Amino acid sequence: MRTVSEDAAVRLYHLDDEGGVATTILYGTLSEALAAAANEPEAVQGGLYLQTSSDVVAYLDLIEG
Repeated sequence: MRTVSEDAAVRLYHLDDEGGVATTILYGTLSEALAAAANEPEAVQGGLYLQTSSDVVAYLDLIEG
């Protein structure tokens, strides 16, 4: 992810692997999105993505480095 500022505007969404449906969980800052994602069950975290105006990254890829 190119954006590293905790204040960057992001969309946190879950991508359903069965039907490919994207469900928005939160529009907010990167720090808010990371906190919200951490509170989701592990089964959900695998389908979470963070989107900025220029990039998309899987939540687990971001936190696992």
